[in-house]
Amino acid sequence: MSTLEVAPRLEPLASRARWALASLALAMLMPSLDTSIANAGLPQLAQAFDASFQQVQWVVLAYLLTITVLIASAGRLGDLLGRRRVLLGGIMLFCLGSLGCGLAPGLHGLLAARAVQGAGAAAMLAQTLALVGDVLPKGRTGSAMGLLGTLSALGTTLGPALGGWLLASVGWRWMFLVNLPLGLVALVLAWRCLPEDRRSTASDGFDVPGTLLLALGLGAYALALTLGRNLLAPLNLGLLLVAVVAMGALLWVERRARAPLFQPALLQRRPLRASLLTSLLVSTVIMSTLVVGPFYLSRGLALPTVWVGLGLSLGPLVAAMVGVPAGRLVDRHGPQLPCQVGLFGMLLGLGLLVLLPVRLGLTGYLLPITLVTAGYALFQAANNSLLLLDVPAAQRGLAAGLLSLSRNLGLISGAAAMGAVFARASRGGALEQAAAAVQGMRVTFGVAAVLVLLALLVALVARRPEASFEACRAPRPD
Repeated sequence: MSTLEVAPRLEPLASRARWALASLALAMLMPSLDTSIANAGLPQLAQAFDASFQQVQWVVLAYLLTITVLIASAGRLGDLLGRRRVLLGGIMLFCLGSLGCGLAPGLHGLLAARAVQGAGAAAMLAQTLALVGDVLPKGRTGSAMGLLGTLSALGTTLGPALGGWLLASVGWRWMFLVNLPLGLVALVLAWRCLPEDRRSTASDGFDVPGTLLLALGLGAYALALTLGRNLLAPLNLGLLLVAVVAMGALLWVERRARAPLFQPALLQRRPLRASLLTSLLVSTVIMSTLVVGPFYLSRGLALPTVWVGLGLSLGPLVAAMVGVPAGRLVDRHGPQLPCQVGLFGMLLGLGLLVLLPVRLGLTGYLLPITLVTAGYALFQAANNSLLLLDVPAAQRGLAAGLLSLSRNLGLISGAAAMGAVFARASRGGALEQAAAAVQGMRVTFGVAAVLVLLALLVALVARRPEASFEACRAPRPD
């Protein structure tokens, strides 16, 4: 059968499976919403706690850094203890952190509670992706990944708007307390509808030294990119050195560990390595649109604040709208071709951003951004499916954690690296502010296009025979 033929029609999902998918969707939406919901309240938090902006920005960073540090280990823990069990624990921890945020008497208490929230979010994000393969037929994996990608984009998009409304109506504490009713619904659905955990066959335990070294390395790296504004400052260079030493020690420990955190057989899979690398590169690029876009629209095109906000909201909105149809394409044609088409769409959109004349104004920005974000949604649904379908069920949690880790590292690296590229390229000297912003945008998106081209080459080199996906599209036996 041709690889482009339509897969056989699948029977409608049973009611329990639909409710299980709803629980996973809610478990994806909540952490995504809290990624950005506090952004709108930073000025009010600075006023409430008599703190500087540099201090209150850690309300956002504490959450993101905790997720980045813990998510791979959370995925591995789900493989060992049971994914349903770890997801339920993650939801409860997330709700506990949300309650702590809402009741925090001071800034330090709020930051500690946000770290607890981040720990719960790490468990939720890792287990949500891994559980898709446990609750749905493999022929519906792409659709489920598309739905989860849509909700992730929707949560990040709605966060500032919801946070601003809650801030204006009932106060900043409800930006966090709103998670409690959502968490209760997610907890009940997951408890009632997700399949019971099978008894783990792994008897080799959890790699504590490897986990601690990974957390140290990732934490130092993330702090080096987020502390201050100068990556070459002594503190930042020292943190980068700590990250390098910790990662070197991690490699040494993993070679000798009886139960290594990064399973050697898992990391030897070329498709897995390719999926993680392309996810890292593409996430770096997507962050460039969030870093460069506001400056280009406000300075390069001299748009008022309202139009800047509307322009920036288009990308996440397109990603949310394309997610589910993209997942269906993956189910119909397999993940390889949609993955490559998505990357090519991103490459085309970035090329247009570099080449289109400024006189086209906002239209000349929005049309390419639509291509970039639509391509990203298609890539994400295909790449997530490709990675999880290639991994044995017993290691799916770790794989999902690594996938989320690669995405978070890409976002953090993109904010630092692409922001530095834009700052250097727009340092116009004799150029006026608008011309400097345009020059910075073109250079930054040119670099982003090179990164996407590299991701496309990686995807092509790692391509497996399409016939191998035929087995993945067959309905799961009962």
